Amino acid sequence: MKQFLDILKHKYFKFGLAAVIYLLWVIWLGNYWWLFGLIVIYDIYISKKVNWSFWKSRKKKNSALVEWLDALIFAVIAVTIINIFLFQNYKIPTPSMEKSLLIGDHLYVSKVAYGPRIPNTPLSFPFTQNTMPILKTQSYVEWIKRPYKRLAGFGKVKHDDVVVFNFPGGDTVVTRHPERSYYSVIRDYAKQLEDNDIRYNRPVKTWEEYLVDGRQSVWNEFDIVTHPVDKRDNYIKRCVALPGDTLLIVKGRIHINGKPIKIYDGVQHRYVVRTNGTPINPKAFERLSVARSDQEKLGNDYFLPLTEETAEKLRKFTNVISVTKYEYPENEYNYQIFPHDSLYKWSLDNFGPLWMPTAGTTIPLTPQILPHYKRIIEAYEGNSLKVQGDQISINGKPAREYTFKQNYYFMIGDNRHSSSDCRYWGYVPEDHILGKPKFIWLSLDEDKRFLGKIRWKRMFLATDKV
Repeated sequence: MKQFLDILKHKYFKFGLAAVIYLLWVIWLGNYWWLFGLIVIYDIYISKKVNWSFWKSRKKKNSALVEWLDALIFAVIAVTIINIFLFQNYKIPTPSMEKSLLIGDHLYVSKVAYGPRIPNTPLSFPFTQNTMPILKTQSYVEWIKRPYKRLAGFGKVKHDDVVVFNFPGGDTVVTRHPERSYYSVIRDYAKQLEDNDIRYNRPVKTWEEYLVDGRQSVWNEFDIVTHPVDKRDNYIKRCVALPGDTLLIVKGRIHINGKPIKIYDGVQHRYVVRTNGTPINPKAFERLSVARSDQEKLGNDYFLPLTEETAEKLRKFTNVISVTKYEYPENEYNYQIFPHDSLYKWSLDNFGPLWMPTAGTTIPLTPQILPHYKRIIEAYEGNSLKVQGDQISINGKPAREYTFKQNYYFMIGDNRHSSSDCRYWGYVPEDHILGKPKFIWLSLDEDKRFLGKIRWKRMFLATDKV
């Protein structure tokens, strides 16, 4: 046993083990310039010519403060590497995935499920997304920018996967409204300007002109920041459509390639619950897992996000007269719903059909189909797009067709009427995908106190079981 322990402590054994792990990482990375790092590893374990831990002295015993600093630096480096290549924590901040995933669920998100991305902006403050915690300033610098690259993973995104990704609309952010899409803010301002002109009998402009004016108003009134792909806010939704799929939503039911998908137990819609005038007992709401923040009441009516199972239970209450699922109307244009064009009168419950682009596929470009893919062409694939009448130009040249450079997905929240998802802002590009949640390692109920906050039944629950 002593001989075995001596071998483990031997400098050549330590060097060999570190070198093998490093070599495997370089092969996975696919960039063999990193092989020069073996020289550093050799010096750390064998030759020891350079003091790589320059904050520590080799000649005398270091103080407790220096040892503490050494441990802290090692921990930061180790956790950063783990977060980039293996896994990271993600906390559910909104009700968009209820009742599958709840506010307060802390998730273990695997980066190797789909393959980790090499950071586009590697120089950033550790453990921050895009903003410093207290200073509220940008937490990264763009001195070094790297193109998109994803390492090999254990699989690809599949139908019904719950996926964590960078918010595609988060490339530009209104700092006073970081929770909202910059583009939705502009559309609100444009609509406001249009309504004012109609109200005061002024000449009405085109929607495109109002968008230009709305954008100018937003830039005049607010501070605006931009973020590279890997520094955009993290979102979590369920993947309902893969590249090559055609999606259609009819009366709230999702169809993929002409077939309805299964309804998950945790999927919620908004319901109108009418009572005989007596209120529903708060304890009853607690038993039904309807959060206080979700209980909206007007007169004898409650407006509640419910699963089909919960709605059926409420129908049996003696003071409940009716429980009716709300449905957003058909054929009524909503300027906030993708593709944000009056040609397409889509809603949260009646949407599509919409085809998901696949890398390498070429489609014909017409003024009618362009609204579906305009943002892909310009923002996600970096082209200059100009439209004059029926003439479409890409990068200064007339274009009658377009070939996509990457794959695109459609993600929707399980809380179907309370989710900011692809129905508002379009597709999720492949280079925005971060990872796959594997299990809930902690769940805290914001309506409870102390130890009562812990949802013990959700601890270490696999996300594919919710």
